Amino acid sequence: SPQGRSKKKSRKHQRFLERRALLEQKGLLSPRGCRSTQSPVAEPEAHAALTKANGTMTQLSGKVPKPKQVVSASLSPSASPESIARHHSVLLSQGSGSSKKVQTSSLVLRPGKYVAIDCEMVGTGPQGRLSELARCSVVNYEGDVIYDKYVQPELPIVDFRTRWSGITKQHMKRAIPFKAAQAEILKILKDKIVVGHAIHNDFQALKYFHPKDRTRDTSQIPVLKQRAGLPVRANVSLKNLARYLLHKRIQVGCKGHSSVEDAQTAMELYRLVEVQWEKELARSLPPRSPSPVTDPTADSSQYLDDQYWPTDLMASGL
Repeated sequence: SPQGRSKKKSRKHQRFLERRALLEQKGLLSPRGCRSTQSPVAEPEAHAALTKANGTMTQLSGKVPKPKQVVSASLSPSASPESIARHHSVLLSQGSGSSKKVQTSSLVLRPGKYVAIDCEMVGTGPQGRLSELARCSVVNYEGDVIYDKYVQPELPIVDFRTRWSGITKQHMKRAIPFKAAQAEILKILKDKIVVGHAIHNDFQALKYFHPKDRTRDTSQIPVLKQRAGLPVRANVSLKNLARYLLHKRIQVGCKGHSSVEDAQTAMELYRLVEVQWEKELARSLPPRSPSPVTDPTADSSQYLDDQYWPTDLMASGL
């Protein structure tokens, strides 16, 4: 009946008032009509509350939200080539098609780690059939020349090969001895990722072997050949790759090649497909144990030790 519901409601209201009075006595509740202007003491884990502000619902919390953590895209100076390659892969996967991120990834990854090399050789020995170093040029990631010197071969020059090498007798007047040049060049190449075209010929002229995982040979990059519309297994010259992909003409005329121009062109070609090529390398390269900390001022001739030569060359007694 309505009277029963009224009595029930009244008893419920009375119990509510009794509990309220008890809480006020214990100081757990502010007296009626005297609301505290201070906010209640926050618990260790503050509860979130909703309040209306400017017509929108805003969430308040006792905790200050932590700023979003930004992972730096740069690598430590001791980063291995595998780390660099895998970092390229991560940047590519996170890019979501962002060309800007792909294009700038190399600069973020320490461009100082990259150099490109090209050597010019002359003929020595019987009938000039032995190739020896006569000029070496090294450029950095941006294509700036960091080394360019003429080198006096250890044996007398029989054929200057000027049509291809660009070397003349006049150049040899300011050439430095091979051993001196070798020491200077290897110091530059140490711990670097070295780019070149058919780069094994350059290393052979330097009597040096660079670690494979730190070598980028543009004559062996399938992506470049695919871009040029050429068969992947074809031997493509630097001249043709430059013409097809960079739309530039190199190695023209009868005055020989320029090792500076060739090194710069190799670096340009590498940078053209760098991210994709490094991503593929990250999948193909076997894991490598961390290299010991080396003294950058140490003698680079240590790379001529047996341990740095390929096993097949060692087996053949070279």
